Amino acid sequence: MLGLSRPTLRSDLALLVMLGLIDAKPKVGYTPGSAMSPGLHASRKLLNTKVKEVQALPVIVKENASVGDAVVSLFMENVGSLIVVDDQGCLSGIISRKDLLKFTFGNTNAATMPVSMVMTREPNVIHVSPDESVVDAAKKMINHQVDSLPVVVPSKLEQTGGIPRWDVVGRITKTIMTKILLDMAVGH
Repeated sequence: MLGLSRPTLRSDLALLVMLGLIDAKPKVGYTPGSAMSPGLHASRKLLNTKVKEVQALPVIVKENASVGDAVVSLFMENVGSLIVVDDQGCLSGIISRKDLLKFTFGNTNAATMPVSMVMTREPNVIHVSPDESVVDAAKKMINHQVDSLPVVVPSKLEQTGGIPRWDVVGRITKTIMTKILLDMAVGH
């Protein structure tokens, strides 16, 4: 296909065999090497890892819960954000530490207000499906500058005003992403 003779390619192929990038087998020919580049192997593994394989349990609060209760949940669960759901359990919004801090700072009535007053509302919530790759999830986190994403599946309930409804099945965070990178770096 390249229009090159075998003797011309032989020295290049011999070098690739010595590096372990390809294997030479008599009567078979050349195949991908068993000592494939660790970086290439790691990136293939990362591209094939799905969110559902690494997601954590969601930390959920109802939209009628008070801001005070949300702050307590945030600290008790040791998370950076809470996923807010409606009475049917569908994604309603998300509330972060920053949201709570901005709302409560200097506001004496903040603790009794419902979280629905403070949260980022759906459809403005960035989320991910369980079947997306962790690379896609990481891109969303970086592009939208968020620390975590709710993992959602389409709800069996009807849409509200043309907006799809989502059931929350998990969450993926920067900590999970960092753990994935660390596991790859140390070869687990």
